[in-house]
Amino acid sequence: MGLRATLINASLDFLFRTFCRIDDSDLKKLPLQGPAILLSNHTSNLEGPLFYVRLRPRPTIALAKAELWKVFATRMIMEAWSAIPVRRGRLDRQALGRCQRVLERGEFLCLAPEGRRSKDGTLLRGQPGTAWFAADKNIPVYPMVQWGCRTILKELAHLRRPHIVIRVGRPFVVATPEEHVGGRDQLQAMADEIMGQVALALPEEYRGYYRDPALHTTNFLKFV
Repeated sequence: MGLRATLINASLDFLFRTFCRIDDSDLKKLPLQGPAILLSNHTSNLEGPLFYVRLRPRPTIALAKAELWKVFATRMIMEAWSAIPVRRGRLDRQALGRCQRVLERGEFLCLAPEGRRSKDGTLLRGQPGTAWFAADKNIPVYPMVQWGCRTILKELAHLRRPHIVIRVGRPFVVATPEEHVGGRDQLQAMADEIMGQVALALPEEYRGYYRDPALHTTNFLKFV
């Protein structure tokens, strides 16, 4: 880790510890070495930095929207963290290649399968591209969710310390069945099952699109 990343991490960790109450005891469920895929819900621009500093010393690389490289301050942070820029709304083969290399190095790859921030804090439907990263790689996938980040600034404005909770769900691998038919519909079905496990790691009021237990099928999943 370079000096810039060390300084950024230390500063952010100090701010989170000082101004927030954080329950991240579940992170002990994650191994210290990869490869593994971490799937997060996306409710705030602050959960990414929170995850990044609290996951240390685990070597973790995250995908981030390419727009963050257009602003000097956020570009400096993304480059310090070796984040992978991804162009939303299209199949970004360059990003896919970089993600594959992260996993080949035995590191953790962190993704937000919803593809955009949830304005009300509940889960949106997962993007079918999520399945590209996880299917048939025999790499464990861990749901890693949070709640409380969305209201950090509001709580601080009212002179209250925000309470943030991080939870880690049951790990699994994603496998294509022998009767594989392919196509976008199957990718979406796989992504929905993946997101169902993300939902189960959250309290019911945050499960959003995946609130219905009928969506928590496991046809493509094998638990590890």
